[in-house]
Formats: sequence, structure tokens, C-alpha cells
Amino acid sequence: MIQEIEYKQVGQFEKTKFEKIHNEIFPDSSTASKLVAHEIATLIKQKQEEGKPCVLGLATGSSPIKVYEELVSLHRSGELSFSNVVTFNLDEYYPMDTGHQQSYYHFMHQHLFDHIDINPENINIPDGTVPLEEMDQYCIDYEMKIKKYGGLDFQLLGIGRTGHIGFNEPGSHPNSGTRIITLDHITRTDASSDFNGLENVPKKAVTMGISTIMKSRRVLLLAWGHKKATVVKQTIEGEITSNIPASFLQEHKNTTIILDSEAASELTRIKTPWLVDQCIWKEQLKFKAVTWLSQELNKPVLKLTDKDYNDNGMSGLLAVEGSSYDLNIKIFNKLQHTITGWPGGKPNADDTNRPERALPAKKRVLIFSPHPDDDVISMGGTFLRLIDQGHDVHVAYQTSGNIAVTDDEALKFSEVANSVHPGKEGDTFKKVIAFLKSKNQGDIDIPEVRLIKGLIRRMESLGATRYFGLDDDKVHFLDLPFYETGRIRKNPLGEKDVALTADIIEKIKPHQIYAAGDLADPHGTHKVCLDAIFEAVNNLKSKSFMNDCWVWLYRGAWQEWDVSEIEMAVPLSPHEVSKKTNAILYHQSQKDRVMFQGEDSREFWLRARERNRNTAILYDKLGLADYEAIEAFKRYIF
Repeated sequence: MIQEIEYKQVGQFEKTKFEKIHNEIFPDSSTASKLVAHEIATLIKQKQEEGKPCVLGLATGSSPIKVYEELVSLHRSGELSFSNVVTFNLDEYYPMDTGHQQSYYHFMHQHLFDHIDINPENINIPDGTVPLEEMDQYCIDYEMKIKKYGGLDFQLLGIGRTGHIGFNEPGSHPNSGTRIITLDHITRTDASSDFNGLENVPKKAVTMGISTIMKSRRVLLLAWGHKKATVVKQTIEGEITSNIPASFLQEHKNTTIILDSEAASELTRIKTPWLVDQCIWKEQLKFKAVTWLSQELNKPVLKLTDKDYNDNGMSGLLAVEGSSYDLNIKIFNKLQHTITGWPGGKPNADDTNRPERALPAKKRVLIFSPHPDDDVISMGGTFLRLIDQGHDVHVAYQTSGNIAVTDDEALKFSEVANSVHPGKEGDTFKKVIAFLKSKNQGDIDIPEVRLIKGLIRRMESLGATRYFGLDDDKVHFLDLPFYETGRIRKNPLGEKDVALTADIIEKIKPHQIYAAGDLADPHGTHKVCLDAIFEAVNNLKSKSFMNDCWVWLYRGAWQEWDVSEIEMAVPLSPHEVSKKTNAILYHQSQKDRVMFQGEDSREFWLRARERNRNTAILYDKLGLADYEAIEAFKRYIF
């Protein structure tokens, strides 16, 4: 259902039964971002030929970063000049100094302005330092300056989970102009990881208004990832409402929403395409449709009737299959065959309908964990089962995870260590103690602090793996370089990251690789770590040992696979759930204060337990056995 990897600018979009804004779907954000950058570049060049300024409205946040990277690349290659470009940014936190690491002034210079030939006088970013009593006049002046240039030729947007564009939160009026607003709690929560805690996120912001955005001659809205899927559906298919400010774009005559496959996953034509048009009923789509219908009607698969199918747009499926009875049995059997108590394969058993191979009976297993706790949080029960069933299990922690350790935790350990072995002035622990006691918000940790924080997480990992009975020589710490910036925002994936990942795979020569396929983590580390694995696997696939290697993807703390995607479901007993919980609790630095919790404030052990229980309940409602908990996996074919 992915669209062709190209899109066209549109004038008036012909509205459909469900979708009211033109949108294009791409396999990934990188491909989409490059095409967006090239549209902007084409507009800039067109304006240059006409001898006119090109007036761009620009956004911040994670969504446009790759767009800016491509624009910088085009400039460095000599293909694009920004000499005629005038920019107006959408928003800025308030109060916010331009020198603050989280200011949008800093963001724009870091990602774009410092790397191109734009005239500094042509850069306009809302000022977060204007005294409150002068703010009304400042906002009027900002609007007048946009009008002086003839309005915005192009507006780039992201979208927040509240449906905000710019910082126009729910309740914003369609006639609103540039103004100061109060941020929604969800918006502040989503930003909390960047500010090292919700308490540090400003409560107000200065933003362009809905009216200003709607006057742009061209609007592109970017949305990436599973977390944006619900609000994207509401924006594109829902009613126009101030509760979803982005929905006002339905009335704009030249808007395109650019999506990756995960952000588009809730759209009707993607989630339930049989409700939109006639389908080609391939086996995977049949599986998706029947499991959806079972959940929608809250009926076990084997109890679905011809009428259920006909009433829900699936008469074409019955025409292909003949009857609901035969179809139900086929789908039930497929579901049943995903369930296995033998994630490494059951020895001396017919594996025709099992998720994993019976041979070799003892497999070499390599579990990749992006952070030092994802292994036990996401697949702790399966991890334990693989060890108990005699497989040669290894775990590779891809990053140090130091950024997720609080200063208080690092200070506590450093003071204990310094008390046991008092060193000279300038020694590591004294240096760490002195730095942490004088550290200001926004300061980047010195290398010694990052070392201590990384060691805290390393020792917690060893505690958990020893509890499972894994020898220390089976535990590997890769410390991938992309992560080691000391900041929330990491470096792009590099050759060294891929090489380290490939080295451990070649050393172990695994029959199974487990990797985090969860792309919804709040700070993007899982995505980079998964890309490192995919690239390493691709580089190694010509090696003979890779012919016997299967890759299984697990999901992390933020979401689970849709049941139609699950290819291996591993039931857990109450005892295994308890042991998994205990292993998670070895990660004490992450227990009482989850620094990067996303929208869920619960501790990881609670999230993991509920998610695994909910998967078991889902299988039960579909008509399968009632298990205590289930961990789910999807196979990646390389």
C-alpha cells in the first residue's frame, strides 16, 4: 500500500470519501525528506530566475532535520544558493535565551543557517527574550514584516500529538495571528526529554497563528512515526475542529501531508483498505482483515459469520474464499501456528508449521539491545527461555545509555567511590563530584561524568544477565560512537557503528539475531541501532554462516506489533513474568525516575507487564488459549 516514491505539487485536491487533504506516503522519512528538500530548492531557483526573494516559513523539531541536511548538502555541492532567501520561523519557547541549547534559534543555526550562504538579516525567528509587556507589539511587527515581503511562498510544518501546527495548541482560532500562548501538557511532556525533565520545559511559547499559516501559497506538513498516526488520521479524515488545529489545513488549497509508513498506519486506506475500494486479497491482507474484524466485533475468529464479513465491506473476500467457515479455520490455524514455547525451535519435532526451525537443536543466539535494559524489558521472558532451553545465548548492548542516568545518581556513586578511596584533587571521582555540584541546566556532561554514568548502566546490565544465569563472557558492550555526544540529540549513524555491529555478528555467527524493531522511542536511538544492524547484516549476507541466520524483531516499551504482523508469540508463565520483572528492576537507575518516558509516566516494569498481558488477552479474545503473558516477534527477511 506504499505510494510511489515521488509526488507532485497540487492545486485544488479532489476530496475523497475519507481523506480531505492530499497526502503522500513513503517507505521512510529519509526518502521523503530529500524530495521535500528538492521541492524547496526548485522554488528557490525559480525565484532567483525571476529576480525575486523566496520567502520560506520554517519549522523546528525532529521532523524537518533531514530536510535541512539535504538542503545543506545541495548548497555544499554548489547546486543551491540561499542568497535570495528570507525565512520566518514558526515559533520559539518563552522565555528562552538564544544561547540556550534547546532554543529554536540554536536549533536553526545548528541544522541550517550556519552551513549556508543566507544573509543573516534575512533570518527571522520569534524572540523569546522580549519583555512580556512588549510582546503584543512585537507579534504585530512580526506579522507586518511577513506582509512586507508579500507573504510566505512556502510553509514547512510538523505536527504535534495534540494536533498543533507551530505552537497553535487545541482551541486555537482560525483567525489567530502571531501571539504568545500557553503550551499543552502533552506538548511539554513530549519535549521533556530534551530539557532533562518536565519541570524544565517552558510553559509558554511565541507562535505564528493559524491565519498566518493558511495564507502561505504552499504548505507541506511532515509526520514521521507511529506516535503521529492517530493525530494524522484525525487531521486528514476528521472534521475541521479547533481541537485538532492541523485540521484547518483541509481548507488550504495547496497543502500536501508527507508521511512515512508508520505515521500513515491509521489511515483508512492503509489500516482497512477494503472499506475504501476493491482489494487484491493476498494472504497477508486476508490475515489482517480477519483479525481486525474479530477485534472490531469482539468475537473469536471461529465465530465470525458470513453476515459479519458482508456488513463490514468484506464480501469480496468471501467471494474469493467461498465461506466464512473455511476462512475462519484457515486464519485460526495461522494464528495458532505463531504460538510456540520454543523460541529457539523445538528439537526432534516437525517444524513445518512452527515459527522456528528444529535444527540445529542448540542455536547460537545474539540479542541486540539498543539501551542497557531493552533486552529484559522487551523480551526478558524469551531471553530466559532461550537460556533455560540450552541455547548459546549472547547479548550485545549497543549504546552505553549514559544520557539516561540522572546527575543525582552519578553523584551518589561518585561520592561513595571517593569516600572508599579518596584521591588527589583532579582525580576522576573528585572531578565528577565538582562538575555535578556546579553543573547548570544545558551543560554537556564532561567525559568523566559520561564514563561514570555508563558504568552504572553497565553494572546494572550485568546484574540482570547474571540473575538469568548468563556468564559474563556472553555479555558484550559495543558503546556505539553515534550515541556518545553527551546530548539528547545524537550523531548520524557512522561507518564505525556499522563495523562494530558487523564484528560482533561475525564473531558469534548466530543462528538467531533478536533486534529492537521499535521505532517509536522518544529520542530515536532504537532507529539508529536498528539501521546499524540492517546495514551490518546486508554487508555480511554473502558470508556462508548468514545462510543459517534468522533475524527476529521485538518491540520496545512504547508499542506492540499489530496481531496481523506477529509471526512468533512466546507465552510466559507467571513464574517467568516474575523473573522478567525482577531482571528489569536490576536497572535501578531507571526505576524511580524514567528520564525518557514519552507519554507514559509508568515505570518500565509496569509497562512491560501490562503490554505482555494485553497481548495474551488479545490472543484469548481471538479464540486462542488464555496465557498469563505473551512476548511477540516479527521476522525480518534480508
